[in-house]
Amino acid sequence: MTAKIESVDDGQGASSRRGRWAFFALLAGNIALSVGAMFVRLAEIDGVGPTASAFWRMAIALPFLFALAARESGGRLPPRPAIGVAAAAGIFFALDLAAWHLGILQTKVANATLFGNCASLLLVLWGIFLTRTLPRGGQALAILLAFAGAALLMGQSYELSPAYLVGDLLSLLAGVLYTGYVILMQRVRDTLAPWTALSIASFVCIPILLGTALALGETVMPHDWTPLILLALTSQIIGQGLMTWSLPRFSPLVIGLTLLVQPAGAALAGWIMFGERLGPIDIFGGALVGAALVLIRLPSRRARPI
Repeated sequence: MTAKIESVDDGQGASSRRGRWAFFALLAGNIALSVGAMFVRLAEIDGVGPTASAFWRMAIALPFLFALAARESGGRLPPRPAIGVAAAAGIFFALDLAAWHLGILQTKVANATLFGNCASLLLVLWGIFLTRTLPRGGQALAILLAFAGAALLMGQSYELSPAYLVGDLLSLLAGVLYTGYVILMQRVRDTLAPWTALSIASFVCIPILLGTALALGETVMPHDWTPLILLALTSQIIGQGLMTWSLPRFSPLVIGLTLLVQPAGAALAGWIMFGERLGPIDIFGGALVGAALVLIRLPSRRARPI
């Protein structure tokens, strides 16, 4: 396990090429997920509530996920224990989305983004716990650069206030729940193929998200389906699909750092679609995250045991 944190796919030839493609898939998945917030905002303009948008994200994607799952499994039912783990991951994911969308309503978007991304730090800590080693050298520098860049990207608009306490705590809870989702999905991928695992988790999400949206009195039925279809395509099919496929190939440390691509991508999408100007500090923060991702892929010295 230690070797996974030190360097993913340090081998030569085919193994190295697979590692590069897997890392590209992990990055591309996070980039696709980062534009999801933009489509949620467009759906809100149409009157659809944020939790209802999450419900439609799952419901629209599910037939395609089931079709892909049937193709990769040949119609064979997966083992029951694996179904249970994937279903538990779906519960974590649904509660993550519900908590984060509720948090957005009760705090600033910057606060929700900052606390919601605590999953990055938690996954890094989880990786250190699993291997009983502390990162050093390039890996330690990558971690520092990644979190410094994320702090610059999200910290400028952050505001600590008692009025935002409930929303901040809900967003923090969402980050913890998403950490649980990633850990469970990484575990079940040892047994299940990616589309099968993702379709089970997505199926479990649907009643939880619909029930939450109805309990909150949100508008569920849209007038314009375009943002919701694009949300399902980018976030659930492409984003989560690529993430789920690549999860077994990387340590929690690498996965945690690549999650920080999402706030950078969301800031860029906000600039393009909504004219939310990026200042020099935002650009510098994004550059630090990019540098961290380059460093984490370089071979590093042996990590120091705890």
